[in-house]
Amino acid sequence: MQDSSLNKKVIVVTGATSGFGKGAALRFAEAGASTVLAARRSNLLEQLEEQSRSIGADVITVATDVSIQADVENLCEVAIEEFGRIDVWINNAGVGAIGPFEKVPLDDQVQVIQTNLLGTLYGSYYAYRHFLQQQQGILINIASELGRHTVPYYTSYTAAKHGVVGLSDSLRQEIMLRKLENIHVCTVMPTAHDTPFFDHVANYSGHEVQAPEPLHDPEDVVETLFRLAQNPKDKEIVGGDGVVKILMKSLMPGVTEKAAAKHMHKIQIKKAPPAPDSPGAVRSPSDEGTEVSGGRLEKKRA
Repeated sequence: MQDSSLNKKVIVVTGATSGFGKGAALRFAEAGASTVLAARRSNLLEQLEEQSRSIGADVITVATDVSIQADVENLCEVAIEEFGRIDVWINNAGVGAIGPFEKVPLDDQVQVIQTNLLGTLYGSYYAYRHFLQQQQGILINIASELGRHTVPYYTSYTAAKHGVVGLSDSLRQEIMLRKLENIHVCTVMPTAHDTPFFDHVANYSGHEVQAPEPLHDPEDVVETLFRLAQNPKDKEIVGGDGVVKILMKSLMPGVTEKAAAKHMHKIQIKKAPPAPDSPGAVRSPSDEGTEVSGGRLEKKRA
């Protein structure tokens, strides 16, 4: 069923071949939006394009590595050339590397920063400049509860997500000072959700990757993105436990950091079965994890 407020709106989504990005791409297609879908996995982009067209969507796909500035610039140019404008830009692409800081290869940590933070910076830069020209637009940056909270073994990921929150907050202040009432920056901070992120993450912990509990349905984030594309809001934490964690971090930082550290160490190191190192999808795409969900909640319910 098409939503009149999004019908023919032009929406760019990065990281569109799995997780939140794929869910959002299909949700926008169902609402009649014109979508520009970007990711590294060209074969999956082709499949997603076919799936979107099958429900009547106007869609193009652009193979994009958001850690490469030229790729993101090209993505913006292709979207404008094809549709004449961009109404909503969603910076969603992201990767992670877990393990003790000194054991995660530096190249992997740098790549996490380049993808999660610089990729968001590039997307924000090109989208915002376009929004200034047309005097309207919605930029949605997906951060994490770890943009305002911390745990061990996710060091570079946490650093990048803190950067995404800061970038978005600062840009929002510039918009306020210039009184640009029709340009918006939304920061989405999900807690742990059952996406293929945990299948794609590089793992140097010495143990099998354990998704933190509670694990939430990724459709909650998809619906949040869908809503923000129509009614933008400055910040939204998705997952009630994230609200609590961020509040406690502000009120009792020392106690909260100690508790979070012990909890993460328990589930990822002490209780997790041993496993060999894996580079995941940090530096190159993976064949694993091609759906919106990672399937962990379904296995748990079975």
